[in-house]
Amino acid sequence: MTPQQPSEQRRTTDVPMADPWRSFSYLMSGVLVYGLIGWLADRWLGTSFLVAIGILVGAGLGIYMTFARYNRASPGQAGDKPKT
Repeated sequence: MTPQQPSEQRRTTDVPMADPWRSFSYLMSGVLVYGLIGWLADRWLGTSFLVAIGILVGAGLGIYMTFARYNRASPGQAGDKPKT
């Protein structure tokens, strides 16, 4: 019996694969968590605008997290060339 060869589909780099569900979860969890924090602050302070600010901040942070995760340069790109 021969040993199994590693799958050709495996990625050998540290660059994450684009996953739309992960991006969606970053966005939705940011909106839900910071919207909840804004709602709680509204209830505590007696205001009515902090929930909207919380939702916007959460959406912004979700977009930032998605951008930060998927905008990494792969190890073989131009910035990593060894000097000769």
